[in-house]
Amino acid sequence: MDQKTYSLLEAYMLRCMEDAAHDREHVYRVLYYALEIAKAEENVDYDVLIAACLLHDIGRKEQFENPALCHAAVGGEKACQFLLSHGFEPTYALKVKECIKTHRYRKNEPPQSPEAKILFDADKLDAAGATGIARTLLYKGVVSEPLYSLLPNGSVSSGEGDKAPSFFQEYKYKLEGLYSHFYTERGRGLAEKRRQAAVAFYSSLYGELSSSYENGRAELDRLFSSPASKEPE
Repeated sequence: MDQKTYSLLEAYMLRCMEDAAHDREHVYRVLYYALEIAKAEENVDYDVLIAACLLHDIGRKEQFENPALCHAAVGGEKACQFLLSHGFEPTYALKVKECIKTHRYRKNEPPQSPEAKILFDADKLDAAGATGIARTLLYKGVVSEPLYSLLPNGSVSSGEGDKAPSFFQEYKYKLEGLYSHFYTERGRGLAEKRRQAAVAFYSSLYGELSSSYENGRAELDRLFSSPASKEPE
């Protein structure tokens, strides 16, 4: 891929990106991760890989406006039409489309080509470790979702089995288990190096919050039951 083609794709990506947690810097990180992973893979078409990385999240706006839509499917179609409208070969446009279409984790439609698997892993790598924690917290703030939910007994929920959205729910539902869903050995190795940072942050935050609720409620109960707190007759 030459600089002119890269700049064309980059400019289109920049026009499409509005989501704070999936912004242009996320796209660049995914591209850089993909290039690192690709060094350990064989038969990689870098023209397809770079285009797919740059354009993989261009469907985010449509999904944000209509959650029933899948940004991967929308983005794949948008990328394909953009490439065709600028004179790229249909075979190339379809390869890029397939990479983008399968970069979002779905059991019924896994990535197939080397480029699609690399994009998938690079995108998941940006959800791993401290970076993944930071991005999740940023997104939760944008959509006004809380850090945690409370259990019926008033204690802080770990997020396990929660239905209501929160940072802890997202960690348990998605972030904690993503390390087993990599297709490339290099991607898996890079993710494992980051895992402990995410575990340590979650464990520390949960410990701080749950202990503050437990200790605070116990202190309130003590104060309410003390003779000094009783109303005079």
